[in-house]
Amino acid sequence: MKRFLHAALPGLLAIGLLAADAAFAQSYPSRPVRWIVPYAAGGGADALARVIMPALSRELGQPVVIENKPGAASAIAAVEVAHAAPDGYTIFSADNGTLIYNPALYKKLPYDPAKDFAPVSLLGRLPTILVAGPASSAKDVKDVVQLAKAEPGKHSFASAGTGSPHAMAMELFRTQAGIDMIHVPYRGGALSLQDVAAGQVPITMTDFAGGGGMIKSGKVRALAVANATRLPQLPDVPTFAELGYKDVLAEAFGGLVVPARTPPAVIARLQDAAQKAVADPEVHKKLIDIGYEPVGGTAQQFQAMLQKDIPRWHKLIRDLNISLD
Repeated sequence: MKRFLHAALPGLLAIGLLAADAAFAQSYPSRPVRWIVPYAAGGGADALARVIMPALSRELGQPVVIENKPGAASAIAAVEVAHAAPDGYTIFSADNGTLIYNPALYKKLPYDPAKDFAPVSLLGRLPTILVAGPASSAKDVKDVVQLAKAEPGKHSFASAGTGSPHAMAMELFRTQAGIDMIHVPYRGGALSLQDVAAGQVPITMTDFAGGGGMIKSGKVRALAVANATRLPQLPDVPTFAELGYKDVLAEAFGGLVVPARTPPAVIARLQDAAQKAVADPEVHKKLIDIGYEPVGGTAQQFQAMLQKDIPRWHKLIRDLNISLD
C-alpha cells in the first residue's frame, strides 16, 4: 500500500495543483488588474491600451488600471513585470523591442523574455510606412534607391531610435535594397517625424498611428508600406512587395503578456477577455481609426508569431552589428 501511494503521489499532487488553479481561475479577478505600459502616455502603445482598456474591464468585471512606466527601451517595466506575482493581476503591453529585439541588442539584459513572460494575446499590429519629407526629391521608392546608390553614405534617414521597430524596418529595407545610408536616431517617433516634415532629414519609417496626420495633411509623402497588403487607410500606397522587395515586411505590434508561471486557467480567462474586447465593434473601429490592425489572437498564435520572427530579426541585428550596450 505504501509503495502504491509513493508511486501515485506525483499524479495526486498534479491533480491537486490543477484543481487549485481551476478554483483560483473561477474567482479571478476579484480585484483591480494593473496594466503596465512600458512607454510614456500619448504614444502608440499607450493609445492601444487605452482604447482596449474599458472593454477589457467590462469583460473581466473589474477595473483595469493602466500604469505608464517608460525607460531603458522598455526594460524597466519588463523587469517589474517579470518579478510580479504570477496571479493575473499584473498584465503587460509587450512589443517587438521587449520580446524580440532587446535580447539581441543588449549583451546583458535584466530579464529573459522566453523565461519570464507567458503570452496571452496579440492585440494589434502597426505596419510600418516609408515616408519622405521636403528635404527629399524622391517621388517613390525607386528614386530613394537611385539617390542612395548614386551617393553611398551621403543620404540619411531618421528613426524613433536605435532598435525601435521603425529603425529595424528601415534597416531591413536598406539591406534588401543594397543601399548605404546614415542613420539619425531620435528619442521617439514623433520627434523624428517632425524633423522629416521640417526638412531636416529626408526620409523615415513611421506607422499610421504616429504619422497618419502628417501623411493626410501632405507634410510627408507615403512611398510604400512594409505589409503583405495595402493599408485600408492608404489604399493608393503600394507595398514593398509590389515594388520588388518581397521580404520587406515589418511592423510594430502590441501584445499582452503576464509573468511566467501564471496559472493556465487565468491566462485562458485573460485571453478570452482580450479577444472579446478587441472584437467589440466600437473598439475595433477605434483601433482602425488610429492606425492599428486589430488582432486579438490566442496565446498559441502569439507564441508562434514570436518563434517565426525572432530568428530573422536576430540575424539582421547580428549581420549589421547593431548594439545598445
